[in-house]
Amino acid sequence: MKIMNKLKYSLLVLALAGSVACTNMTREQQGTVTGTGIGAAAGAGIAAISGGNGWTGAAIGAVAGGVVGNIKGREAEQQY
Repeated sequence: MKIMNKLKYSLLVLALAGSVACTNMTREQQGTVTGTGIGAAAGAGIAAISGGNGWTGAAIGAVAGGVVGNIKGREAEQQY
């Protein structure tokens, strides 16, 4: 249960910091930063639950999330 509480608070801090830091960025940059943060948190959480290395999971999740966020941000930027 302690891991879930730490994960919840970490995600909350990450979300708050991300929302403040993204005010002067393009949509593509916002997507990349947000995707990286969400991917890192999800990767670390999944690795911790499955018994793997949390840092490795966070690194893999950050890369995957950053790529997906960049693509989504670029698509959103082209629509406007």
